[in-house]
Amino acid sequence: MDRLAQLNEEVARYGLRVRGAFTPRECDGVPALDSGRPARALALVGNVGSSLWPAFSASPEHGDGERDALDRWSRRIGTRIAQRLGARALFPFGGPPHHPFQRWAMRGGELFASPVGLLVHSEYGLWHAFRFALAFPEALHDRLGDPPDRGNERSPCAMCDARSCLHACPVGAFVDGEYRVSQCVEHLVAHPQGPCVTAGCLARHACPVGQTYRYVPAQAQLHMRAFVAKRARGGGS
Repeated sequence: MDRLAQLNEEVARYGLRVRGAFTPRECDGVPALDSGRPARALALVGNVGSSLWPAFSASPEHGDGERDALDRWSRRIGTRIAQRLGARALFPFGGPPHHPFQRWAMRGGELFASPVGLLVHSEYGLWHAFRFALAFPEALHDRLGDPPDRGNERSPCAMCDARSCLHACPVGAFVDGEYRVSQCVEHLVAHPQGPCVTAGCLARHACPVGQTYRYVPAQAQLHMRAFVAKRARGGGS
């Protein structure tokens, strides 16, 4: 079994998927391995829709009542898999340093910038996320190189005239390419039982792409409440 197939098997146990992999260049900002050697492959791991929810909701982190449950679960799982496979685990939270996950995701393929700031996938829409990345000292697969050229592949947003995502927010937090975070957070705090909290971001729901991958309500609520809590502590999203 090659390394990429082994990695797919490992992450699938937790409802996760390999969301992209590439050979790092110096400009990609992939840190060195613990040994000091440069990484020869980087794999991005995350969820599609609520694929991780059964494993996460049965975890100790979900039930212990402490904050940042999903991040703590991701760190435990990512670290465990890295140790099994001889890789270095990197996370999109807990910095500094803050790793350029969006840049890495774009290199991994099939993702595009959206008007609301999230990366959109041509099949999953906005209903996906990255939980960690794994840096390897060797190639994952003898055919792994740069992702295929996507020059002729159009973003789903480029073919969307309605731009319903920009108009769905009840407080107009998305204006001229800017996400007005304070307006969003104030609304969430003022309406803790409103649809933005109980169902998830209405702008995200408004995107017509990937509707079958929408998060289950429990997962949507966890993300929104964690977002508000982090903003209250002065952290990121």
